[in-house]
Amino acid sequence: MKRLAAVGVLIVAALVSWRFYAPTGSSTVVVYVSHDQVFSEPILKDFEKDTGIAVRAVYDTEETKSAGAMNRLIAEKNNPQADVYWANEPVRAEVLRQQHIAAPYISPNASGIPATFRDPDGYWTGFAARARVLIVHRDVDPKPASVLAYTDARWRGKAVIANPLFGTTTDQMAALFVHWGDKRGRFFLQSLRDNGIKLSPSNGDSADLVARGEFAFSLVDSDDAVNRMQQHQPVELIYPDQGPDEIGCLIVPNAAVLITGAPHPEAARTLIDYLISKDTERKLALSDAAQIPLHPGVVPPAQLRAIETLKVMNVNYAEVAAKLQAIQPFLKSWAQGG
Repeated sequence: MKRLAAVGVLIVAALVSWRFYAPTGSSTVVVYVSHDQVFSEPILKDFEKDTGIAVRAVYDTEETKSAGAMNRLIAEKNNPQADVYWANEPVRAEVLRQQHIAAPYISPNASGIPATFRDPDGYWTGFAARARVLIVHRDVDPKPASVLAYTDARWRGKAVIANPLFGTTTDQMAALFVHWGDKRGRFFLQSLRDNGIKLSPSNGDSADLVARGEFAFSLVDSDDAVNRMQQHQPVELIYPDQGPDEIGCLIVPNAAVLITGAPHPEAARTLIDYLISKDTERKLALSDAAQIPLHPGVVPPAQLRAIETLKVMNVNYAEVAAKLQAIQPFLKSWAQGG
């Protein structure tokens, strides 16, 4: 019940500041989208051209972030308006499964996607991922190679991290709490404070602070690092915790979800097939989104390694989703200095 309450408090805020696009067509699918519009909209337009199915897309704005679409779906639970949810990470997709808003669908295009990145019963399917990586200023030597560098005295006051109340940094903290247990997770965060770690508003802000040389490193999404590298800024990307006894880097895939009671279920399944296809993964890899394909054989962005070459953090996204809700009060207190 606490988890439901924690999710519910944001519902009202999620119902504002939405952009809505409604093409005409004899067959229609309604999709709520958390992935950045600049990258997702071209994919949906290609889907329209390739299938003849009109897409009505509701995009999260910067104000509502990725929680907006999830909370709108929760608010509409008894009168569903959407057919598909394109989540920009699987944890909120998993929350929808736990709240019986997601419906099972195992697409034939899911074949080849590692089981780690999809719900075993088909309530969501991952595709086109980001890795949680260290962006490090080029002049730093030696360079950090683990998330535990945040607790190393040599980096006191020299590292920055996005506020863990928001975005994929929340996912990261929840995953660490699941992997290590609550006691060590709390100790890790307290050690960050003791080591003078700087909080920034977002992964993008953290990446910019490192690129300007104001901080030595930060934990960000791989697309944040690739973007600065493409701009020829003096940064490098390091995959953390790749040693034999280390935990590996967290992978954050997009996720496609069929909505329970979808008004257009057949068109919804067709869209999900399209989203999780190799072709869509290829497009997202080649775009400025710089997403890592999960299908074997699809070439990753030039600056990134293929998923099968990485030591990936072993997490259960269902457990991460539950833990994310459970630790919200602690994260809020920590972020506020409590």
